[in-house]
Amino acid sequence: MQIGFLGLGNMGAAMARNLLKAGHTVQVWNRSPASRETLAKDGAQACDTPQALAGAEVIVSMLADDAAVRESVVDSGLLAALPQGTVHVNMATVSVAFARELAAQHAARGVGYVAAPVMGRPDMAAAAKLNIIAAGKADDLARVQPVLDALGVKTWMFGEAPEQANAIKLAVNFCLASAVGTMGEASAFVQGHGLAPADFIELITSTVFAAPVYQGYGGLIAREQYAPGGFKLALGLKDVGLALAAGEAVRVPMPLASTLRDGLLEGVAQGDGDLDLAALARVSARRAGRG
Repeated sequence: MQIGFLGLGNMGAAMARNLLKAGHTVQVWNRSPASRETLAKDGAQACDTPQALAGAEVIVSMLADDAAVRESVVDSGLLAALPQGTVHVNMATVSVAFARELAAQHAARGVGYVAAPVMGRPDMAAAAKLNIIAAGKADDLARVQPVLDALGVKTWMFGEAPEQANAIKLAVNFCLASAVGTMGEASAFVQGHGLAPADFIELITSTVFAAPVYQGYGGLIAREQYAPGGFKLALGLKDVGLALAAGEAVRVPMPLASTLRDGLLEGVAQGDGDLDLAALARVSARRAGRG
């Protein structure tokens, strides 16, 4: 299959390589020419503009946020250049409102649109072990399933309205950030009582919270290993903010999310935005006078 891929960050570059490994023909674009040229060495065709991808059967985008997707897909002229019957798979974590807008814009041009945000950090992307949350028309989903199969271990289907996949992803990231924030506060608490946070983390991740999110992020907290940021604190702030906006749109109060957003904003304000989400523990430590 001929695939056009936009966005070659920590996640996107690994995903594009896995599509090449699966035997697909891949054209790539990224704002950074260096990233494009690196993928070209692996067998991809580097393109100078997003519009140059318009001949692909399937377009895959893995970009940072609403603004990046709008700029690269819509404002660039790529969407307008796509022939009818092309399918765009947007794997970014974007707002529910923007996902709905994109679906309408694609439908107006006869272009398929699938929302397929992912669960997993860069190491899981490299290993093609992502969990993929997908929503869109059944025919479009069936057409792009070979692409998704090359990127993850399972595709979780959530209806025909693409924005529903984004709602699920925002709910997941809210839960994830809540877990990390809780471990951060609890670590500061036990440290205040003269105990080692690393010992506490080992206990809970071996017993009551023996699950990947707690073990992975808990290990980062225990080691105070916040750089490089696999999932940056600033992106956590963005996602929790999007979850709050989506909750307000359907009149669902989210008081825990509001508190969590304040902590994330505090971390970003203190200069930790490029650190890993696990750096929420630094926010708690500073609040306790130990940062």
